[in-house]
Amino acid sequence: MKTSVFVGASADGFIARPDGSFDFLSAAGDEPHGFEEFFATVDALLMGRKTFEVVLPMEQWFYGDKPVFVYTSSELAGKPEGSVVAPVSGTPSEVFRSLEKRGFEHVYVDGAMTVQSFLNEGLIDHITVSLIPVLIGEGISLFGKVPNDIRLELAHFKEYPSGMVQITYDVTR
Repeated sequence: MKTSVFVGASADGFIARPDGSFDFLSAAGDEPHGFEEFFATVDALLMGRKTFEVVLPMEQWFYGDKPVFVYTSSELAGKPEGSVVAPVSGTPSEVFRSLEKRGFEHVYVDGAMTVQSFLNEGLIDHITVSLIPVLIGEGISLFGKVPNDIRLELAHFKEYPSGMVQITYDVTR
């Protein structure tokens, strides 16, 4: 099973403000940034509870009918009508094996703490970061502290008219 991260971040490395909001991402403009193409390649999503709680009240459920697994030890506060949402718990390795046994081939991993946990256990294959041309000074870091160096190999790089830069790395093992 392949796992990928696709995330927007401020130029100073934050994926959200301290309160979890990500209004600064609009500085990237309305031009297409490849998310739709990326999303078409995944067959399930895994996100942390905090990320789920941020996207849950949004007017539009972006994930359609793709299964969304919420990495949490708590009950979920609800789910959008018509969505396929289920909680999962355990170590990152246990969750990975569980999703793999269910036959998923490409899982989109989202949410800072979830990405950090899976990355630290060597369970992330690809990382795409879209750097937005704005500095926000503080917030939630995507990668946080890592126990050991994690080597990355550049797979793709693209500049956009808005000033956004998108970098895709393969995680080397």
